[in-house]
Amino acid sequence: MSVKTSLNDVFEVDRYIGLRDNVSSSPPEHLPQEIEAAYKEGAACYSIGCYNAAGTMFRLCLDFASTPLLPDANNTAVKQPTKYQRFNLGARLAWLFHEAILPAALKDLASCIREDGNDGAHAGTLTKAEADDILDFTSVLLERLFTEPKKLELAEKRRLQRRKPTA
Repeated sequence: MSVKTSLNDVFEVDRYIGLRDNVSSSPPEHLPQEIEAAYKEGAACYSIGCYNAAGTMFRLCLDFASTPLLPDANNTAVKQPTKYQRFNLGARLAWLFHEAILPAALKDLASCIREDGNDGAHAGTLTKAEADDILDFTSVLLERLFTEPKKLELAEKRRLQRRKPTA
């Protein structure tokens, strides 16, 4: 086919394709929009070797995901975290593990947040290995909090639909 016009006349150019399109890590399914956006940005940074930026974005995913797990601060009938635990991600995760709100199986892997989580944002010293740890923990935690429950919910809906009496 021979075209004597620019493809820009036929297509709308959104952006150029570059290194960020080589993202090797897709976000887990069924994430809230703000968490998915932060994850995608972290994965894009990771794919081009910007490990400090990636670690910071994955840390933001964890911040977004863990904050709603805390009890309502006005509910005095339940155990409350301290102000420090409420607003510091590492302390918050420790409190959530201690209170069995997060799965204990992830506790050892969570140490990467305490040890490396702030380094990307404050010291700028994350290596690929440390970014790998943060990526692994973030992916697994998000899958446990969002993907697995939603998949189970959808499976239950399908099961109920199959068992629905026909008229």
